[in-house]
Formats: sequence, C-alpha cells, structure tokens
Amino acid sequence: MENVGPGSSEQIYRQIVDNARDAVIFADAEGVIRVWNSGAETIFGYQATEALGQTLDLIIPERFQERHWEGYRKVMATGVTKYTDDMLAVPAAKSDGTRISLEFTITLLKGEDGDVQGIAAIVRDITERFQQERATAKRIEELESRLGNEAAS
Repeated sequence: MENVGPGSSEQIYRQIVDNARDAVIFADAEGVIRVWNSGAETIFGYQATEALGQTLDLIIPERFQERHWEGYRKVMATGVTKYTDDMLAVPAAKSDGTRISLEFTITLLKGEDGDVQGIAAIVRDITERFQQERATAKRIEELESRLGNEAAS
C-alpha cells in the first residue's frame, strides 16, 4: 500500500484493523491469539486483555475443538489449506456461553523462511441471518408438506 495521506502505511493498517466492525484475529502457529481487535471484543464479549495469550479454544465450542486442532496442526505443518478462497461458516461461543454463527475468511501468514507463522481471520457474526434462514426453510418445508397432503386427499 502506498502512503495515502498523513501517517505511515503501518499507522493506516493499524487503524483499519483496530477499528473494523468485523473481528480481526491472528493466531500464531500454536493457536495462541496474538491480535484481537475491537470488532472481536464486540462479537465475542472478551476484551483484548482477556483474549490475547489464550488459545482459540476461547471461542470454539468444546465439541468442535478436537476436529479444529487436527486441521489447524495440519495446516501449520503443510502450509496448505483449502479455505483461503472460501467463506467458512461455523458455530462459535461468546464469553457468556451464548452460541453464535460466524462467517469468516482466513489468510496464512508466512515468515521470510516460508514457514507458516499463523492464521489471520476476518470474522462476521451472522447469527441473526442464520436463524432467519433456518426459520424460512422450516416454514417452506411445512408449507410443502401441507400442499403435498392436500394434493393426496
């Protein structure tokens, strides 16, 4: 990025990350959270001081943790993931235990030696949309069932 006004590119990047409404999270190769912006604080309910230095287990529901870590370790070892081009949708947990639905994209960050240093994610809470879509699908199913029963009569 070229300098687009007052301040350095680093300051501009920092402001974008710090002030984004979406969560911007970076976890190192061991899955320890190293970046947690104000969007992450809002979405998950943890202040940066609570999240930094913790593992991603902080936000991953317990029943998904084992599968998550298997995949995470594989990506760290190989530097390959099928998810860099896809939007992922997953459940997560807030600080109060509330389950939420997320969509996010990831990017692998590599050091000068080419080794993966960790994963950055841009995360959005889609809980409300997910619930609306689920309710709509259920309503359609009920209506189709009703229509099928009426046609059979």
